[in-house]
Amino acid sequence: MQTRDRRPVMLITGASRGIGAAIARAASDVYDLAINFNTNAEAAQALAGELEGTGCSALLHRADVSDECSVVDMFAAVRERFGGLDVLVNNAGIAGSYGGIDTVTATMLAHLWAVNVTGAFVCSREAARIMSTSRGGNGGSIITISSKAAVLGGSGEWVHYAASKGALDTMTVGLSKELAAEGIRVNAVRPGLIESDFHLHAPPGRVERMAPSIPVLRSGSPAEVAAAVIWLASPAASYVTGAFIDVTGGR
Repeated sequence: MQTRDRRPVMLITGASRGIGAAIARAASDVYDLAINFNTNAEAAQALAGELEGTGCSALLHRADVSDECSVVDMFAAVRERFGGLDVLVNNAGIAGSYGGIDTVTATMLAHLWAVNVTGAFVCSREAARIMSTSRGGNGGSIITISSKAAVLGGSGEWVHYAASKGALDTMTVGLSKELAAEGIRVNAVRPGLIESDFHLHAPPGRVERMAPSIPVLRSGSPAEVAAAVIWLASPAASYVTGAFIDVTGGR
């Protein structure tokens, strides 16, 4: 059994900015953090510097989640640095091209699936190997950042992205059943219209155009998504697995 004489450890993929960075900020008063990034080293380093004064120990690790060897190396680094892992947040993802079905290519789909779906599966596998009670772990929590698009379909804009998130929803349900007896809870958060650089892939002003159609009449913030993640990771959610929290303003 892994020792508990340490702060709990959370690994967040794609954590250098946006929702991932907001989760890191929200978690830093409780967790030591493994902050994964792929391309934006400067943003990741700035985030780690920001967290230094919180009492949080932060490990920066560059890894492309679509590359299996890179993922395996990342989890080995987390285990070596912290001695274990308590929470995985599958946040890394890409949008793919903006537009209808006529914009979709096989090359784009292959990359989208490799990052959004394969990456989350392989990260979840490696997390389960560390957390599983049958392997000497203490159990833990896997939380995947899905999207309300998985339910709504992304018609005319991002059907391909929505489909990748639908795959993650199925993964969440399946793994929640498969890993429950291993002490691992598996849940997902489905953000809706959130103010983030995701919308840089769309025509300018998308958030402002869509906000009036949201029942609460506004867009959401990365911090509001992070709050749902922190609750799912906490002991307060100890009887919650296979669940989805929609952070959508009622959409």
